[in-house]
Amino acid sequence: MQEQTHSAATEEELRARFAQAGYYIYSIKARGMLARAGKSKKVKLETFLVFNQQFLTLFRAGLPILGAIELLARRQKILHFRAQLEDVATRIKNGESISEAFVAQGGFPIVYTTTLLAGERSGNLEEVLQRYLDFQRVSLTFRKKLVASLIYPAVLVVMVIGLFIFLITFVVPRFAELYEQLGTKLPELTVFLLALGKNAQDYGVYAAAALALLIFLFTRWIKTDAGATLVDRVRIALPLVGPVWLKYQVGLFARTLSTLLTGGLPLVPSLEVAARSIDSKQIGKAVFRSVETVREGKGLSVSFAETKVFPELAVEMIEVGESTGALPQMLNSVAEFFEEDVQTNLTAVMSLIEPLILIVMGCVVVTILIALYLPIFSMSAGSGGGG
Repeated sequence: MQEQTHSAATEEELRARFAQAGYYIYSIKARGMLARAGKSKKVKLETFLVFNQQFLTLFRAGLPILGAIELLARRQKILHFRAQLEDVATRIKNGESISEAFVAQGGFPIVYTTTLLAGERSGNLEEVLQRYLDFQRVSLTFRKKLVASLIYPAVLVVMVIGLFIFLITFVVPRFAELYEQLGTKLPELTVFLLALGKNAQDYGVYAAAALALLIFLFTRWIKTDAGATLVDRVRIALPLVGPVWLKYQVGLFARTLSTLLTGGLPLVPSLEVAARSIDSKQIGKAVFRSVETVREGKGLSVSFAETKVFPELAVEMIEVGESTGALPQMLNSVAEFFEEDVQTNLTAVMSLIEPLILIVMGCVVVTILIALYLPIFSMSAGSGGGG
């Protein structure tokens, strides 16, 4: 019995190679970096877009699909993505379509694999891929703008938390030692703060561990269907953030649906794919409910209106698109309108939140300083009165 290490795109390829050489194979296991990479199937969106742009360029230049994928696989630096591309090439050699080969990897966006399928069926893979790239570029640019607008408030929140932890765990205990030596009667606010500082020193590590455990359990829970649905419902119901989140998800859904319909996919499969591609469980479930009414022959706008989830303006614009026979174009208009609205609303919300965070930070610092120095002021006033 021998144990050997060899490289291959897939387990099937390696098994076939050794079977042809006359070996009997007991088991095949991934090793080292490839084993760790194999567990992480997803590829970063930027990397995936670069690959698709290169693939489209090679395809337009007249290179066969298989040759283009093999060439890009050899040039790919990311190990697990290279392994996936090599597996895609192997599957295409064995007679599978490109959409089936990418679906088998399990880590690529459902919108992408469905787009490939639509391109294969319509015989216009080049145009469909270009539409997908345009869609993802717009979505990625918009997402980056949203993240950039949230960086400053996030930094402020971290500063508030860090400053509070520093004052409670470092500054307050120093004052506790001072007042213990003086033996003076302390105000209730000071007593509370000193007790908080002592408890933070004694139990801070345990509290941090418990908090980390709670965060871990919460992140696991929100990955379940029930958890994600409840969190999404709460998020949409929030007074300032909720409408912004709802419009963002509706805009993303409309752009995805437009891309799929323009690619030649029928309405019902497009609705199902677009519903699975967004993060909002509430909107996704509303779309799946509307699919049933669409199958019964009702219009898309009527079906969306019955869910009572979609904004009224979106429903009205979709109704116009249906009546004029330009639904994909109108869905793009819906996406553009809501994306602009989200940026405007987010700017307004951030202009309210940022000063609020600064006010909270100031109140925390002032309260702690008053509590710490109040006994000193009392002693000074007492000694001045006695004199």
